[in-house]
Amino acid sequence: MKLKRRQFLFFGSLSAMGVGFLGFLSRQAGKNAYIAAAKTAVAATPKNNNLLLRFVSVADTGTGDQGQYAVARAMTRHHSQNPYDLVVLAGDNIYTNGEMEKISAVFERPYAPLLKQGVKFQAALGNHDIRTENGDLQLKYVGFNMKGRYYTFRRDNVQFFALDTNDNAVWENQLKWLEQELSLSNAPWKVVFGHHPVYASGVYGSNPAFIKTFTPLFQKYGVQLYINGHEHHYERTRSLNGTTYLICGGGAGTRPVGRSEWTEYSAEKLSFAAYEVYADRIEISGIGTDNRIFDKGIVPLKST
Repeated sequence: MKLKRRQFLFFGSLSAMGVGFLGFLSRQAGKNAYIAAAKTAVAATPKNNNLLLRFVSVADTGTGDQGQYAVARAMTRHHSQNPYDLVVLAGDNIYTNGEMEKISAVFERPYAPLLKQGVKFQAALGNHDIRTENGDLQLKYVGFNMKGRYYTFRRDNVQFFALDTNDNAVWENQLKWLEQELSLSNAPWKVVFGHHPVYASGVYGSNPAFIKTFTPLFQKYGVQLYINGHEHHYERTRSLNGTTYLICGGGAGTRPVGRSEWTEYSAEKLSFAAYEVYADRIEISGIGTDNRIFDKGIVPLKST
């Protein structure tokens, strides 16, 4: 849309005022005020009309307690304002031992408003899920939409790869499958998810074996995003050799988290992560039970 000269000057003056205002805040109130104002400015920016996909992720959900229901309500509210039809459920879907008799309390009831609107959950197995029959009953449960212990599916320009990251996984077969599927994929966006972290600053910390195993594959085949739980906090890394690592394990409870040299943002918060996929970037939002965005990040299609 072309702007008339008068409109152009008006919007230009608003932009200049905005920059000056942010600078004033920085001088007067310090870095925290500046960041808060910047986030407000980002939130007020008109949405790009080339949105390809919205989805959310959450993990360590299956307690059936108040924390899980609070996060589920926030997910439902976000859906009402920013409709999505996909949830990546990154493991520990049923506490404490993966008992399917709890499925109503820990899945069907808390997410009923989303399920009724056709939102599809794509799950991975966590360490608690395999305590009963090695998770086989969850694999068969239609609500989790698992095609196996590891599987892939595609939405628009995004291909997702779900992994079984548990200790008893058949790693040799799974890694061969993953490399083959990544090599065959022509999707511009590649998103891998599993339960356990690669990089983390929480109770368990990073996994050296996973760093050694996964990071070369992710770099070789251009995986831009890895999503996981297990650590009960929110943490987003900077791009590490082209891959951002996102922990969304505050789906029902929380544990303390620190920071590492590669941490972009971390928080001990009941929360979920929301994603908006565009042709050139993925915008990530960390959202708490107060429905507020506490973190904003961007994953570029290709890192420089």
